[in-house]
Amino acid sequence: MEAIVDVDYLVVGAGAMGMAFVDALTAAAADVSVAIVERRHGAGGHWLDAYGFVRLHQASAFYGVASTLLGGGRIQTLGPELGMHERASAAEVCDYYDRVLARLTATDQVVFHGRSEYLGDRRFVSQLSGTRYHAPRARVVDARYLSPDIPVLTPPPFAVEEGARVVAVNELVRISHAPERFVIVGSGKTASDTCVWLLRNGVSPTAITWVRPRDPWFLNRAVVQPDPAVFLGMAADTMVAVAGATSADDAFVRMEDAGIMLRIDPTVAPTMAKTPTLAMWELDRLRTIDDVIRRGHLRAVAPGRLVFADGDVRIPADALVVHCAAEGLKYPGLRPIWTPEAITPQPVRVGFPCFGAALTGHVEATRDDDADKNRVCQPSPYSNTPADWAAMQTIGGDASLAMAKESDLRAWANTTSLNPTRIPHDRVDDPAVLAAAARLREHIGAGRARLAEFAAQG
Repeated sequence: MEAIVDVDYLVVGAGAMGMAFVDALTAAAADVSVAIVERRHGAGGHWLDAYGFVRLHQASAFYGVASTLLGGGRIQTLGPELGMHERASAAEVCDYYDRVLARLTATDQVVFHGRSEYLGDRRFVSQLSGTRYHAPRARVVDARYLSPDIPVLTPPPFAVEEGARVVAVNELVRISHAPERFVIVGSGKTASDTCVWLLRNGVSPTAITWVRPRDPWFLNRAVVQPDPAVFLGMAADTMVAVAGATSADDAFVRMEDAGIMLRIDPTVAPTMAKTPTLAMWELDRLRTIDDVIRRGHLRAVAPGRLVFADGDVRIPADALVVHCAAEGLKYPGLRPIWTPEAITPQPVRVGFPCFGAALTGHVEATRDDDADKNRVCQPSPYSNTPADWAAMQTIGGDASLAMAKESDLRAWANTTSLNPTRIPHDRVDDPAVLAAAARLREHIGAGRARLAEFAAQG
């Protein structure tokens, strides 16, 4: 026996993409009904399982749902990021989504089914009561397509022999015995966060070994801010750097010279370009760690040693190995956002998935034809390598242009801080904004042409 859920949309996943879609859809179409199915107990996706010291790597204003600003749009007045926009903690993000969900479900439009598993074919089951549900006429929205893998829910990608001390990054906040050595395994944002947190809490750099199979590029957080003069200026500087480059790798070096990109070790050419943001104070701390192992992926951990393809590395017997090596971003390939089977939210502007999902919800509410929706709302990939980054910029740039040609979508996009190129009405005549926009228009043609060359080479 199945309970019937009579709704227009069945949204699978209440993470950032699902919530942004539902918020924008219901804001633009007051007569639609939505059921959200989520395997966790509440909204927020992986933030509900995040490690305790994580913060958004980007400004809070760029994250969340279109109708509700995350945080207060405040500028930091204390600390090492003085003058930059605030970045929410995990607790703040979870509280934000809890409030957004409460507002949505307080209407007659949205119902939430937490701790429920989607079974396919518009069916799901409660993991608490066992009740099975069917939404026979609903259009499915698959908001799980790009859900990231995180260490606490993903086994280490290396063998763990008996007696070895290995924990997921989440466990660090609960340890009660200081090991002789922390061994951080991973190359990306989680590993970087972990190293910075340990250093800020008094751990000596000499007590940290960092297993870093690939060196990463980071975006300088100072130039990725919700200020149109800053953001458009960064975009212009990026196009200037790319236009003069001979390869994708050379473009990154030129962007580094322009203050856009950062790398931890200036003597090592990074091969990873997922490009989360990093502040200079974090970079300075990361550079104090000298014991960096670059021997490819870790094969196994045994008491007192790390096993690599080309041999072992000795570590103290009580070393604590910290698993930060989950895949994180997913690369399943692009698919049309609208298909007969499902609506699949994806980024439509480089690097800003919440904006893409919100735009998708707004387009679904305001356009009738799926082909037209796909024309104006084109998916953009994430990047993994410098060559991927060039392809992402090319595809994402095309997607941005497709959206920008639609006057109604331009007008809507300029109402939400999720859009990084938004120009508030009180900044339209700002000389700094006008100068940055003019410089971007001057150089974007040559920059995009060179990006297309690099993408083809990759």
